[in-house]
Amino acid sequence: MRLLFLGDIVGKTGRTAVWERLPGLVSDLKLDFVVVNGENAAGGFGITEDIFLGTISAGADVVTTGNHVWDQKEAVVFCERHDQFLRPANYPAGTPGRGSNLFFARNGARVLVANVMGRVFMHPELDDPFKCAEAILEACPLGEQADAVVFDFHAEATSEKQCFGHFVDGRASLVVGTHTHVPTADHQILNGGTGYISDAGMCGDYDSSLGMDKEEPLNRFISKMPKGRFEAASGPATICGVGVEVSDRTGLAEKIAPLRLGPRLSETIPEFWA
Repeated sequence: MRLLFLGDIVGKTGRTAVWERLPGLVSDLKLDFVVVNGENAAGGFGITEDIFLGTISAGADVVTTGNHVWDQKEAVVFCERHDQFLRPANYPAGTPGRGSNLFFARNGARVLVANVMGRVFMHPELDDPFKCAEAILEACPLGEQADAVVFDFHAEATSEKQCFGHFVDGRASLVVGTHTHVPTADHQILNGGTGYISDAGMCGDYDSSLGMDKEEPLNRFISKMPKGRFEAASGPATICGVGVEVSDRTGLAEKIAPLRLGPRLSETIPEFWA
């Protein structure tokens, strides 16, 4: 089974690039399942229902989020209407929406996708992500109720991301770190067979500060005084993510490689899909 995960969409340029390129990727690479993090898709802050639906129409099977999930207030309402929209699962009980769900891939496989948020240097500080993941896996274990398991671990600290990967190693097909918007070079298959990367990067303008127009962040570092609001950068976007081949027999990763398409970073498509 071929899984593709795309990192945080940032602003209009990011979502436009994903919407334009994803249909062709699904077709050309014969993708069975696609997960996209969309939490910064609305001007860099949150996601609207129209943007969510546009991302699904482009070929995403699931849209995950993170700490910006509620930045657009309509998300509190529309999250209840769409099974394919996930917010962090470790929000307190009673929070609107869902943090994990079981989906069917194009090849008929059952794919469990869970969105979990870390706690180190993160706000708001949610419930224990490790206990949350344990409960999710106990309810829908790999090889029993699920043919593949994907975690979007939305976190700041690389150490927390790595420890989470080791915690679910052998029990998940893929753990993808999101939130920091910079693609890391540590894609690997862990000892137990789980594909892992500390951060998938973002789908946005890399001539920026994490997808934001660089002038205001630079000003704040230098002067310590705000001059205006952060605005999403509007230059051409680079799409970043990670592709994984998952064993139909075990549900564990067999191959993993980054995917990067756009003007700033070196373009690469997983060679096992070329």
